[in-house]
This record gives sequence, structure tokens and C-alpha cells, in this order.
Amino acid sequence: MFAYIKGKVEHIGIDYIVIENNGIGFRINTSTIVASKLSLHQQVTIYTHLNVREDDMSIFGFMTEDELSVFRLLISISGIGPKGALAILSTLSIDELRIAVLSDDHKAIAKANGVGAKTAQRVVIELKDKFKLNDVLGGVSKDDLPDYNTNDIITETAMALTSLGYSNVEALRAIKKVQGADKMSVEELLKAALKYII
Repeated sequence: MFAYIKGKVEHIGIDYIVIENNGIGFRINTSTIVASKLSLHQQVTIYTHLNVREDDMSIFGFMTEDELSVFRLLISISGIGPKGALAILSTLSIDELRIAVLSDDHKAIAKANGVGAKTAQRVVIELKDKFKLNDVLGGVSKDDLPDYNTNDIITETAMALTSLGYSNVEALRAIKKVQGADKMSVEELLKAALKYII
């Protein structure tokens, strides 16, 4: 019904925002990640999904069409409703979710509030053929995932981090933050990446 809503941010809650457009305040459910990127009185365009149930009509919104399309992929999975999808997108960014799915890291997905291990495994199975990692990390390709046999520095560093007990998502998230990672040795990249792991 609504493709997007453009207006001024009038309120920011933990998992929702209120956007004023032509004197109407739209309450839009969103991820905590999206809510944290906004500020009061900011002019924004929020891409929306209207969820209609017998007893409720709710709007879910995101800052990009990509986020909206991933949200719609998640709610198409049996057992995941809009609130479960928002919980996942509040725990992992879109890129991190793609990495988790492509590297079979269902444990990272299961960290989302209310998402169990079986549901997380279902997300991996259902979305694996719908995601492409070369859309994600600019310079880090599917071959750079720890489970693949290459001699690439990024792969070796990611494997070293996972051997230390970090997940694939945590490893690649940290590597992505390192400036000039492609010009470093494995040891240099490992030391630099460890600084970014929480």
C-alpha cells in the first residue's frame, strides 16, 4: 500500500519511530539498528511494508530498499513473523546476515531475541541461494569465507580468528573494518582485526 513515507522524525523509540508527513504521524516499527541511525527532526525517506492481520495493521520501515527486501525474505520463511524478522535485523546488519547465511553461521542468527536454533537453521537453508557475498563486502568475495580452501590472506586471517573461537560473522566484520587489509600479511591483518572484535 505504501512504497515509502517521507517526512520528519518526530519520535525515536527502541524499536519504532514516528514520522510526520502532512500533519499525520506514522508509527513505523523498525530495527534497533535503523532507529540508532536516526535523529530527531531529521528529514528521511523510510521504505515500508504494511502488515495486515485480522486484529492489527502495522507499518514496518527501513532506510534502504535492500533492507526492506531482506525483511520481506525473512517474513516469507515459515515460523518467522515481522517481529522475528526485526529481531534478526536488530542483531545483525544486512551484510552480517548475508555473511552468516553464506557461511552457515546459524549461531549468529540464533543470538536474535526469540529466534531458536531450528529457526536460525531454517533461515540459512531458505536464504542461502538468495544471497551473494560479492554484493556485501566490496573486495571480500564468497571465496574469502573461512570454509573455502584458498590461500588468500583474508581467508587465512578469518580461519585464524574462527580457530580462536570467534564466529565467521565476527571474523569478517572485524576484517572489513581494517583499512588496507588487502596489502597486509596474515599476522598484520590478524593483529589489526583483533582490535575490532568486541
